[in-house]
Amino acid sequence: MSDFAKKHCKPCEGIGEKLSDQAILQHLKHVHQAWQYDGDQSAIRRSFRFKNHYEVLAFVNAVAWISHQEDHHPTLTVHYNHCDVLYATHALGGVTENDFICASQVDNLLASHT
Repeated sequence: MSDFAKKHCKPCEGIGEKLSDQAILQHLKHVHQAWQYDGDQSAIRRSFRFKNHYEVLAFVNAVAWISHQEDHHPTLTVHYNHCDVLYATHALGGVTENDFICASQVDNLLASHT
């Protein structure tokens, strides 16, 4: 479990500014290696694969629960057997620590699955 998974999101007003590209690349070392920085969208993203649509929807519901608890919401693209998760702090126009906190919590959902 990364240190990010032990933290909780702060309101956007309380976290200052978005992270620099260098800080994002450093933070990526502390989440699952499948997370990638998408500089074009100022976001981090990961694709999760499953056996079927039912498992995808169960995953989406679990991610929704995390989103609700942290009040920080990803963009989810749902397909038959996979789901793409994109985190960005839209209010600040880029990636913040909140995005890594949520990414780490999503990683923990499937720690035994990946």
